[in-house]
Amino acid sequence: MNIKVLYEDNHIIAVVKPAGVLTQGDRSGDLSLMDDVKKYLKEKYKKPGNVFLGLVHRLDKPVSGIVLFGKTSKGASRLSEQFREYTIQKTYHGIVVGKPKESRGVIKEKVNKISFFAEGFTEKSDEELLAEIKKATKTRTAELEYETLKSNNKYSLVRIMPKTGRFHQIRIQMSQMGCPILGDKKYASDYIVRQFAGDWKDPKSIALCATAISFKNATGEKQINLEIPLPEEWKTII
Repeated sequence: MNIKVLYEDNHIIAVVKPAGVLTQGDRSGDLSLMDDVKKYLKEKYKKPGNVFLGLVHRLDKPVSGIVLFGKTSKGASRLSEQFREYTIQKTYHGIVVGKPKESRGVIKEKVNKISFFAEGFTEKSDEELLAEIKKATKTRTAELEYETLKSNNKYSLVRIMPKTGRFHQIRIQMSQMGCPILGDKKYASDYIVRQFAGDWKDPKSIALCATAISFKNATGEKQINLEIPLPEEWKTII
């Protein structure tokens, strides 16, 4: 993978994740963005041994866009704190099936969805695992703001700004609104999947991209605003 670096300082690095690539490696052994960023840092700075890289958030495998990592424990800690306090503003763009009834709006609802990281669970006892699951499935509020930018009625381009960071939140909430993300077979009905099958050919991706992010650097003295263009292949859809 050729790493596209958008921003880098002593503590933080921001890169673009292609659709179809894992943010972090799993048991599948598939290529991951995190492994490649570590390789990039090791080669660039000629680092011996293991390279530290802090995972502070993720994008789903079929989603593309901007991902932040901590290059140091300080960088990872400061980013994690901003995510916890919802001071990091993330913006997504997506192509949805159909057209939202309202051109813009806020979706706020209670969700009861497992939203935890599974790493290390194999080392936990049954009691510890049960406690983690109970904690993870606690009902929480999921909130996002959306705006329809353009539509041909069959598909619409929307800008989405999540206020919370729940598991698969955008995919779930857009689908529940009646406008699932194009290509998302997990949350769209079989009928809708058949509708867009001819227009979306890549089974490894969906039409959702994290296009912008705003955060403070590790010292908290500078606001960083990053933005990338929409994927080129979307131009053939809408």
